[in-house]
Amino acid sequence: MQTTELDTVDLQILRLLQKDASLTNKEIAFELDKSVATVHERIRKLKEQGYIKKIVALLDRKKVNRGLIAFSQVLLNDHTAQTLATFEKEVSRFPEVMECFQMTGTFDFILRIATSDMDAYHDFYRNKLATLPNINTVQSFFVLSETKSITAYPI
Repeated sequence: MQTTELDTVDLQILRLLQKDASLTNKEIAFELDKSVATVHERIRKLKEQGYIKKIVALLDRKKVNRGLIAFSQVLLNDHTAQTLATFEKEVSRFPEVMECFQMTGTFDFILRIATSDMDAYHDFYRNKLATLPNINTVQSFFVLSETKSITAYPI
């Protein structure tokens, strides 16, 4: 579906939903001084056009036993399309991997990994990540504290 230019109302709806996706259409309509039907239709179109990919709940990682966050940089042995695709496919299957980005620079990928503790990370590294083919180097960095963590894009 072709996307259209967003107007101020669409942008306001997106800002509100990024702050709190649990808002009802009625609450959004009240906030924007629009009808519930208008808000409902605009949200439907924003989803249809791909502006809203999904609506999720953000959990407290410590309360769900994912207190250790690691950022692991991965360098592969070769860079053929098949090797890159295989790595992406395999690493995506690991529930500990929260994000995987192909990068420019020295390393090929950076992963955000969430585990309960260092023992769980060690198990993940040894029994999952290190078993993948074509890995040359993995360099991991562990989060000591979290100063800023947001999911909303400035629009």
